Amino acid sequence: MPTSPSSSAQAAREAVAARLRGLRKEEGLTVVELANRCGWHHSKTSRIENAITGPTANDIRQWCAATGAQSQARDIIVQSVNAESMYREWRHQIRRGLTELQQNSVKLFHTTSLFRVYSSTLVPGLLQTEGYAAGVLGVAARFNELPVDDSAQAARARVDRSRVIHDPGRRFVLLIEESVLHCQIADADAMAAQLGYLLTVGAIPTVALGIIPATTRMRSQWPRETFHVYDDQLVSVELISARVRINQPPEVALYVKAFEELRGMAVYGAEARALILKAIEALP
Repeated sequence: MPTSPSSSAQAAREAVAARLRGLRKEEGLTVVELANRCGWHHSKTSRIENAITGPTANDIRQWCAATGAQSQARDIIVQSVNAESMYREWRHQIRRGLTELQQNSVKLFHTTSLFRVYSSTLVPGLLQTEGYAAGVLGVAARFNELPVDDSAQAARARVDRSRVIHDPGRRFVLLIEESVLHCQIADADAMAAQLGYLLTVGAIPTVALGIIPATTRMRSQWPRETFHVYDDQLVSVELISARVRINQPPEVALYVKAFEELRGMAVYGAEARALILKAIEALP
């Protein structure tokens, strides 16, 4: 099964720390001696070697210079940047508002040919109506105690970003748990509009919308955290505290494997529409 995304990100940081620690030991330096050569306190060396603090590019250059390994600096910097970009706390991503967060994904969307999305909690962003998105983002703004609630503007940006679903040459496979249809994250009118849109979007030839029935027996996969697979290159996993980006091929392959098993449990077409209509009828 896929490893914990947060532990995967930490493992990437630890790999960088291990390389730097190895350079120090190969040079025969103690933690204090390395710190003296770099001109910082020895506690900083310990924090870096124990993957508590991620090193800056300049830290790595100084470390490599102190250990006579200048030729390795560039490679380690790239490795470190990749490790640090894997785990991005929401509080850092949304410090300038939720609208910018939507816009940051536009380039990725326009360079992806195959989108695979699994959501156990919400209608995927690619399929959200403006009213539903405003409800989702409003909850996010309140939960994260944003000083300015720009959820309405962010909802419009999310819908604009999602127009990629109508672009030619792209394919979308989107899976949701049936419970998503009954999670009333917005008012009844917004929920009705959202569920009605699912009936429409499911008919687009390039979109495969699958719903995993709540009555599914002997599941080959239990409900997972929400994740997105962009082509076979990148997986984005959404946690309460952070978004984790995974690009190591073995880990991407594990998520693709999990996705395919979840995909095999879903119903499509008329069966999926029946579940959506049932959810519409259950609205207050």
